[in-house]
Amino acid sequence: MAPSARTLVRLVRAPAALSVPGDVLAGAAAAGRPLRPSTLGTVASSVCLYWAGMALNDYADRDLDAVERPERPIPSGEISPTAALVTAGSLTAAGLGLAVLARGRRGLLTALPLAATVWAYDLALKPTRAAAPAMAAARALDVLAGAGPGGLRRALPTALTVGLHTGLLTRLSRYEVHGAPRAVPLTSLAGGLAVGAAALARGRGARPADQAAAAVCTAVYTAAGARAHVVAARTPSSLRVRQAVGAGIHGLLPLQGALTAAAGHSALGVFLAAGLPLGRRLGRKVSPT
Repeated sequence: MAPSARTLVRLVRAPAALSVPGDVLAGAAAAGRPLRPSTLGTVASSVCLYWAGMALNDYADRDLDAVERPERPIPSGEISPTAALVTAGSLTAAGLGLAVLARGRRGLLTALPLAATVWAYDLALKPTRAAAPAMAAARALDVLAGAGPGGLRRALPTALTVGLHTGLLTRLSRYEVHGAPRAVPLTSLAGGLAVGAAALARGRGARPADQAAAAVCTAVYTAAGARAHVVAARTPSSLRVRQAVGAGIHGLLPLQGALTAAAGHSALGVFLAAGLPLGRRLGRKVSPT
């Protein structure tokens, strides 16, 4: 029996992909490229690769989830492991195909490394110390996909900022089931403050309106994650850690907004940050973690 649409939505954590377009748009803005139809094609490609990673994650974790998260689609019997793997492969192929449609062979220069990083993380690197750097690299590559091959150097600081946020969050997510040592959410909190400072620094030399928009988005980013991380530091239980991770995933939206505004696209940056309430609402329906 084919899996239902609801099962597929849960398998790929569909609403969490709301955090993906901002990577591409921030990269395009940092590279100084006007937003073109090719940018939208790259967004669609990145969303497919993100969903592929989520499906592959559940395929790789199926035995562990049977013990720790039996409600997930594979251990609950809503979808077979083979179907989940086919879903991941199909979405990967779609992501690569959309990258080619958007930018031709040049699109593969960033899409292929991103896809390879996603598969390597889920199938080999996740249980190792390389997990957080690998996930950080995946998000950084997503930003660079928006910049395109000709804009990689200009977009690299933006990509590294998003990558740092993601690496810290990935390290914290390893404690979602059994809780964390108090130092882990504290480290994530301190790192988040450093990420916010880096986003503000990107706005130096920008127009006053862009600086103001970047400052507002950065404040929203800091507030979005700080409270949940402080609570997790006080009571580092699995529930509080999971909530902090969810807050960090949603916090990507205002971070991307700050970086986009700092690059001279304040209206687009504010638009990205304004998606935070929607991301939170959707996250209550389908967990992003």
